[in-house]
Amino acid sequence: MKVQLSRRQWLAAAGGLSATAALPSSTHAAEPTVPGPSPARWPIHSSGGHDYKGVEPGQPGRDYTPVHVPGGAKLPWKIVDGVKVYHLIAEEVEHEFAPGLKARCWGYNGGVHGPLIEAVEGDRVRVYVTNRLPAPTTVHWHGVFLVNGMDGVGGITQPVIKPGETYRYEWTFRQSGTLMYHPHHDEMTQMAMGMMGLIVVHPRGVPKAERADRDFAILLSEWKIEPGARRPDPMAMNDFNLLTMNGKCFPGTESLVAKLGDKIRIRFGNLSAMDHHPIHLHGFYFNVVGTDGGEIPSSARWPETTVLVPAGTTRDIEFVADAEGDWPMHCHMTHHLMNQMGHGLPNVMGVDLSDLDERMRKLVPGYMSMGATGMGEMAEMSMDGPANSLSTYFAPGQYDPITMGGMFTLVKVRKDWDGKGDPGWYPHPPETRARVASAEELSRDGIESPNLPLPPSSEAGHGGHNP
Repeated sequence: MKVQLSRRQWLAAAGGLSATAALPSSTHAAEPTVPGPSPARWPIHSSGGHDYKGVEPGQPGRDYTPVHVPGGAKLPWKIVDGVKVYHLIAEEVEHEFAPGLKARCWGYNGGVHGPLIEAVEGDRVRVYVTNRLPAPTTVHWHGVFLVNGMDGVGGITQPVIKPGETYRYEWTFRQSGTLMYHPHHDEMTQMAMGMMGLIVVHPRGVPKAERADRDFAILLSEWKIEPGARRPDPMAMNDFNLLTMNGKCFPGTESLVAKLGDKIRIRFGNLSAMDHHPIHLHGFYFNVVGTDGGEIPSSARWPETTVLVPAGTTRDIEFVADAEGDWPMHCHMTHHLMNQMGHGLPNVMGVDLSDLDERMRKLVPGYMSMGATGMGEMAEMSMDGPANSLSTYFAPGQYDPITMGGMFTLVKVRKDWDGKGDPGWYPHPPETRARVASAEELSRDGIESPNLPLPPSSEAGHGGHNP
């Protein structure tokens, strides 16, 4: 027979169970149990919860390993009556994405993206925001626990910051982790123009031996800038042709350098308009240790070689740099490794273009088609493109041109790095680098390597429509 309990009877039964909890175990075991919700299933709080009153402002070195922003900057601060004071200035800036491409963007404090804001859990912070743009703006503190009136959403939690005005935001960091900031007024336009930045809040009280030796922060984003144009296109919804790390696309990105054996943390934030980014690191596996929701408990972390960073989120990874070399780190969406004119080209893979080349040279002396064997054939060409564009430029590598651009950089690990600057290319020890196989080796191992004829497109020469 099914027993039906009223709400009053259920509460009475629950009260009886609470009373029996104090009885000896032998007596308690004999009592019937009534299933109910487990309080442990729910967190005590979901928006911070600590007050941190009277806590001394955190200091670099003493309380944390300062973050390095490859190719970027950090926002200076000062302490006034126990409060860390920062000043953000929203303004138009001329930004260089890589040598050969500059654009008029919107950013903060003279740069794109905005400078990283660094603090310690428990710090009381005061951020002044001055608007030097021709349009109103706000700043939303993405993922930060604060009172509603400081959330920075225009028209909902505050009036917009008009051109020429300076607003004050103030709160206490009641969390640690990797967070972000960006406008929450006309964000489609303003974020597409470059207005975004990272926030790093270090946990308080971590022993020095447990901290990272090198702590890096990288903000991922995407842009649409037509070759030859001087401004980003904020109306773009797809086919973004510049994919950046800290506002730079390869070969403009800065390498991450570490000493052999260093404990490394890399923080990724993604404020791209439409795309997620699977960031792959060569040479190592790492643990995913944090999100914009905070530190992941040790028991819940997992190993990866590629971490997916969805739009609007952050991910932190940690590993030990125990292998020397120049290790690529990049988005594994292959079109995110191209710059500008790598987009929108016709597909001529495998096509014999020699007859076309011959006819076209009658009109354009020196004409050569490109793309019949892929985009890499442009690497060894020197071709003029539109002014202010990356066009078909490839960076020189140690052995050959590097046929990648966009969201790509290197993690350089050296045994003898002195902690200053880029160490240059890694000198591979003898017999540790791939090379052409010798005839003796092929014969020894029974490998047949016939001399294949070159395809017609290769015989005709490599591509390009300019001499």
